[in-house]
Amino acid sequence: MNANRVAPTLLAVLVSTTGGLLINLNGCASSSFTSPGVPSPAGRFQHIVIIFQENRSTDNLFHDPVLMARGAEIANSGMNSHGQTIPLTPVPLGVSYDINHSHEAFVRMYDNGKMDGANLIETSCQPNCPVPNPQFHYVEPSEVAPYFQLAEQYTFGDRMFQTNEGPSFPAHQFIIAGTSAPSPNSNLLAVENGEGVSPLLSSGETGCLSPPTEFVRMIDPSGNESTRMYPCFEHATLMDELKQKGISWRYYTPSAGSLWTGPNAIQHLCGPNVPPPNATACVGHDWTSNVVIPETGVLTDIASGNLAQVSWVIPSGANSDHPRSGNGGPSWVAAIVNALGNSSYWSNTAIIIAWDDWGGWYDHVPPPTLSNNGSWGSGYVYGFRVPLIVVSPFAKPGYISHATHDFGSILNLVEKTFGLPSLGYADSRADDLSDCFDFNQSPIPFTPIAAPMKADFFLHDPRPRTDPDDD
Repeated sequence: MNANRVAPTLLAVLVSTTGGLLINLNGCASSSFTSPGVPSPAGRFQHIVIIFQENRSTDNLFHDPVLMARGAEIANSGMNSHGQTIPLTPVPLGVSYDINHSHEAFVRMYDNGKMDGANLIETSCQPNCPVPNPQFHYVEPSEVAPYFQLAEQYTFGDRMFQTNEGPSFPAHQFIIAGTSAPSPNSNLLAVENGEGVSPLLSSGETGCLSPPTEFVRMIDPSGNESTRMYPCFEHATLMDELKQKGISWRYYTPSAGSLWTGPNAIQHLCGPNVPPPNATACVGHDWTSNVVIPETGVLTDIASGNLAQVSWVIPSGANSDHPRSGNGGPSWVAAIVNALGNSSYWSNTAIIIAWDDWGGWYDHVPPPTLSNNGSWGSGYVYGFRVPLIVVSPFAKPGYISHATHDFGSILNLVEKTFGLPSLGYADSRADDLSDCFDFNQSPIPFTPIAAPMKADFFLHDPRPRTDPDDD
């Protein structure tokens, strides 16, 4: 199937149903949204930690009977393109196959809102997959017990949607900047991972460190992907807002050049040995002062009392939850939460745990179509659902958030907390996760999260360190 032909059909059912076009994610919009009657997070936290895991839909990762009994929207079965009902059955977290999660895969699964095209998405094991209907599965609950404990004890969001309709590279741009545009006034958005290098990322470099032949496909307001660009962009990020206000930040990641290391695709954060494609390393002051390699530095900084006010944490491959990469993710996340919970940071910290894309796994909830959002335009469909856990002494205990959230909600929470202006991108129309908190409740005392592997294991991990994915 040709993505350039399919995308306009989807990206604006859009035009025919709403009279609009693909939403312009790059224009400024009206002031940020806060639910009526819900207290703002302004000044409530001194630290926010954003843990960004890999490639899981909500139906796939959180088949938790407790959450389902509380009203979480988790399916037991799904519909395929033949109108057949397919039961969702368990597989290991480290399942041996991978599912396409490109923008074209989104288009196929979405099927104009019918959510019946998951079976049309290619998998890396075809035609001999180890299980039938490889897209229609959930993770063995016993393997993700730490996630279930976190979600049951604090707040679980069952309507958290990717802001982008596709894979990890644009997702990791949205989580730091609210956009994957190449420049402030562009109407294009990066929609896929990098291409043009064979084998892809063989040098371990992308963004402003990419080889000259690498490119990413860009999507325009009509849904056309005909434009290709070198993946080094230049526009404001949340890091810039933090810096201007004197708010400290750090970005913990396994390596400098991967597509999951968002700052390396922003020229002024990577610089100054650019313009591209001549960079060999990111050596700018923002980079050397704030990007921490390896990602286990977050555990060291918590223990030593050097946690920044805002932190992003990107996992290694073995701990990312990506298929074929191992099963260390739940223990890795628990190790970070336990380190924070057993420290002086607990009383003033919000921990936001989310997944960067749906990974090609079936999910039954159609993403909403946005409309009437000022200069954002109308007719843009979110990406698919990903899980959300909000952990804090002020998170509503045992609560299922049915409010619509996206990656911009996390940026908006940071902006509201520290009194920052809006970037004018996804943050400008998203909520700020206020419904997940109750600042009038008695603070929740921390209870350690049980997990097979502890922090010391990750600090002395003998396994080879890899990037979060092999896409």
